[in-house]
Amino acid sequence: MKLFRSRGRRDVGQTAPSPLAQAMVLYRAGRHAEAEAEARAVAAARSRLPDDPQAALALSIAALATGAQGRHDEAVAAYDGLLPVFGRVFGAEHPQTLKLRSDRAQALSAVARHAECEAECAAVARIAARGTGPQAPLLAAAARNGQIFALNARGRHAEAETLAREALAAHREQDRFALVLRLGLARSLSGQGRYEEALAEAERADGLRRGLPEDQRRPETGAVELAVATALLGLDRAAEARALAVTAHDSCRTVFGPAHRRTVEAQGLLDRIDGG
Repeated sequence: MKLFRSRGRRDVGQTAPSPLAQAMVLYRAGRHAEAEAEARAVAAARSRLPDDPQAALALSIAALATGAQGRHDEAVAAYDGLLPVFGRVFGAEHPQTLKLRSDRAQALSAVARHAECEAECAAVARIAARGTGPQAPLLAAAARNGQIFALNARGRHAEAETLAREALAAHREQDRFALVLRLGLARSLSGQGRYEEALAEAERADGLRRGLPEDQRRPETGAVELAVATALLGLDRAAEARALAVTAHDSCRTVFGPAHRRTVEAQGLLDRIDGG
């Protein structure tokens, strides 16, 4: 999810470039190890300032980059440590704090703590729904996406479908959030054995992805291919499914590394296909 500009009390009125700009450029370019190192350097340089907003945000970027490299347990631990800091620096219902909670929840799902992810995403979505600022719809969409993923992971595919359709109806922008919500819908349909519908949704997601800028497509590397491949396998089109699963696995391994949850998911799908 896109980083919101800090509105902490110490940066009101500042016009200088953010010290986090380079870390975000690296992250959006998929240079996750470099982004992590840059963010940690910013945090270290500002560590003498008590409850410094930029230091807190720098550590949140480092956590995001850590997860993007497949070090999910480490990312969860980092988010756990940051939650009370963000509460002090920004406030419990500030967009930055809600974003951190949403990012943490999705990291929980990456380590199979799906029930906790579901509950936290539902809570964040409820708070975001009360918000009136420009970030509120994005926060709500991101939280709903995490909740849908967790519901699917828990086998509650019909609930995930309902929530995905509601979230898509509420989120009119054709952006990355629409992409991930549509992929969640495709996953829910495959989970119910409705593979023709799942394939149609995954193909719609592919069309949406093609219209997005590269920095919005990159975080979803391999996700469309996995959704299409899963539906194709359900339709007994195993050869086509395998080709896409190989593409997903190779691209995820390149962008995220072998331990990332999506790389592991792609390998699991290949194992299913090859195991007959």
